Amino acid sequence: MKRKLSLFFAIISALSFATFADAETIIPAVPDSEAVYPDFEVRIDGVEAPVWQCRVSAIPFNRVWPGYQRGLDQTELAGFVTWETDAPTTEIVVRTTRDADALKSVVVRPLSLGIRPKIDAEKKEIAFTIPGTTPTVLELGDFHNCLHLLPFPIYKRPDNLNAPNLRYFGPGVHHEGLIEVKSGDEIFVDAGAVVYGGVRGRDVENVKISGPGIIDAGPYERGTINGIFRFINSKNVQIDGIVQRDPDVWSTTLLHCDDVAIRNTKLVGLWRYNADGIDVCNSERVLVEYSFLRTFDDSLVVKGLEKGTEGPQKPCKDLTFRNNVVWCDWGRALELGAETCAPEFRNIRFENIDVIRATHIAMDIQHGDRAKIRDVTFENIRVEFDDKIPAPIYQSSDDQVYNPDADPGFCPNLAVIVIASGMWSQDTINGDVDGVLFKDVRVYGARKPYSSFTGKDSEHKATNVVFDNLQINGEKIMSAEAMNLVQNEFVEGVSFR
Repeated sequence: MKRKLSLFFAIISALSFATFADAETIIPAVPDSEAVYPDFEVRIDGVEAPVWQCRVSAIPFNRVWPGYQRGLDQTELAGFVTWETDAPTTEIVVRTTRDADALKSVVVRPLSLGIRPKIDAEKKEIAFTIPGTTPTVLELGDFHNCLHLLPFPIYKRPDNLNAPNLRYFGPGVHHEGLIEVKSGDEIFVDAGAVVYGGVRGRDVENVKISGPGIIDAGPYERGTINGIFRFINSKNVQIDGIVQRDPDVWSTTLLHCDDVAIRNTKLVGLWRYNADGIDVCNSERVLVEYSFLRTFDDSLVVKGLEKGTEGPQKPCKDLTFRNNVVWCDWGRALELGAETCAPEFRNIRFENIDVIRATHIAMDIQHGDRAKIRDVTFENIRVEFDDKIPAPIYQSSDDQVYNPDADPGFCPNLAVIVIASGMWSQDTINGDVDGVLFKDVRVYGARKPYSSFTGKDSEHKATNVVFDNLQINGEKIMSAEAMNLVQNEFVEGVSFR
C-alpha cells in the first residue's frame, strides 16, 4: 500500500522543491544557481530526475602537496542523481547526448549485481533496474564522465523545525562556512539543499547529522574547512545520509572518538590532493555502512596518529565497514595505515564491500609505526579490474604531462601487508601483524593481480594470514604461487582453504 503524503511533503511538492514519483519515491530539485550535468537525461520510476554536476579526477596523476591546488586540467565533470525510496527496486532510464559509439560498451557497476541494461541505440536510451538503495555507476565506453546513481532511504523530517539544538537546511543554497556543533545538536539537510561549508565537533556527544542533501566544501582553500565532517574527542555521533561533495582535504575524519555510526553517506566530487574518504583515527566502536565513496586518495581508512589531540593515544578497536561501494581514484581502497601510531589495532572488519575501481591496492595493511595489529578481517569483498587500467604516476614537475600509455599492462595489487618505516611514520619503533583473514574474496576481470606480504625483521613479522575461498576470475586459489603472492622471510603462517 502506498503511504499517504504528510502536509509537510505536500507543501514541498507544491513549491517544486521535490517531485514524488509516487509515495515511495522522492526526487529533489536542483536550485537555480547549481549546475546540472548536460550529458544525461534520467527518469526514476518514470519521473524525470535532474542530474547534479560534480568534478572528479580524470587521471591518476598526483604529487606530494607542494602548496597549491591540483590543476583542473587533471579533472573532468561527471553527473550524479539522488532520490529517496523505500521501494524494493527502482527502474532507471537514461538518455544520453553522446554519439552512438558510446553505447557499444555500457557497464553498470557493481558487477556483482549482475545488471544487464537494455539498450535502445536509436533513442540512445539505457534501461535497467537497481535493488533497494544500492549505489550504482553507469559507464559508457569507459569510466570517464560517468553517471553516479545514489539513492537514499526515505528520511523522517523533523517535526518541529524550530526545536532547540536543531539546524534545519531546507531546499536551496546555504553559504554557512564552518559549522561548530555542540553536544546534543542535530542537523538535518533536506532534499534539494546545498550547504557550502563543513561540520566540526570537538569534545561533544550525542550529535546527529542526517538527510539526503549536499554539504560541499568546494569554495574553500585546502585546510580552511578541513573536510566535510571532522570530530575530535567525541562520542555518540550519528551521520545518516548527506552527499559529501568536494572536500578540501579528508572528507570525514574521526579522531579519538567512540561510538560513531555513519550510514548511507555518499562521497562524490573528490578530486583535490589528499581527498581521502572516511578516516577513522585512534577511535573505538565505529560503524560505516550502506555508503558510496569515490575518492582521490585512500577510501576507507584506519589510522593511528601521534598528533591532533591531547592525552595518551587511543587504540583503533572494534571497527566495522560493511555494505559499501568504493571507487578509489588514487591510493588504497580498504586500508590500515600508513600511520599506525597506537597501542593496538584490533577487531577491524571490512565486510560485503564492492571495490568497483582501485588504483594502487584494493586491501592494504601499511604498518609504519608501533601498533600491535590483531584480528583483521576482509570478508565478502568483490574487486573489479578492467582490461585496461591507467597507471598511477607521481608528477615531478609543473610541466610534466600524464602519459596514459606509460604502463599498458598495469594492474593494481589485490592485497598488501608491509611492516616498514616510511615517510608517514611517526614512531621510532615498529610493531607487528598477527591474524588476518581474507574470506570469500572475489576478483572480476581478465587480469590476475599481484599481492605482497613483507615483514621487517625477526621481531616485527606478519603471521597467521588465512585465505578462505579466494577466487580470481572464477579460479579458486589454493596457493601463494597461484595468486601471484610474493613474501619475504619475515612472513609466517600464510595458508589457503
